[in-house]
Amino acid sequence: MPIATHLILIRHGETDWNRELRFQGHVDVPLNDMGHEQARRLGLRLAGEPTHHVISSDLMRAQQTATPAAQQLKLPIVTTVGLREQSFGVAEGLRSDEIRALHPRAWEQWLEFREENAMPEGESAVAFHARIIEALGRIATTYTGQNVLVVTHGGVLDMVWRTAKGMSLSGPRQSEIPNAGVNRVRLADAAQPTHIEILEWADAAHLKDLPPQPTYDQRRHLAPAPQVKSSTNAG
Repeated sequence: MPIATHLILIRHGETDWNRELRFQGHVDVPLNDMGHEQARRLGLRLAGEPTHHVISSDLMRAQQTATPAAQQLKLPIVTTVGLREQSFGVAEGLRSDEIRALHPRAWEQWLEFREENAMPEGESAVAFHARIIEALGRIATTYTGQNVLVVTHGGVLDMVWRTAKGMSLSGPRQSEIPNAGVNRVRLADAAQPTHIEILEWADAAHLKDLPPQPTYDQRRHLAPAPQVKSSTNAG
């Protein structure tokens, strides 16, 4: 019978580019002061958690978020490229208005939220999802039956959410994914990493008295559905 692996999934703390609503992707942006405070509180929140390993995306914002928790848990941080954020190619470092101005056709296609679409030089949702599922499979195979803290990115958690809920990779993001929030999932079988059970999601109680987080809501870019006028027949 397969042995389950439990993951505590964390989105990195806040960066200046989060605050400015810029596409970060693979750019190595550090935490800002708020992000460091979120990471500090996360570390205190997870102190004493029964955890066997700490794994992080190799990008700085994830490693900086993982550090306080790893220190509390007295565990080393193992980094992996496989847990990086989705690559946004030419859009990295830009806000939505800047992308629209510089790459209008690419922006129009992006707003279709189709799983096969990608920014020029970037990564489609299909390719991104395959990379993340492969990374989760490696974790579940290497650390079968153990509890693993995984610090990564918002897009990665979106892929996990969609997979667990059996949702399409197309369409805008539906789940809440706060910076430095706590998400717990269960991988029942290392051989089938798409079989994900969500145990807890978006728990940010340790951050409740901090200022509101910046939120990039993909759905706000969607055009409203056209109104259909009704007609009556005067007999």
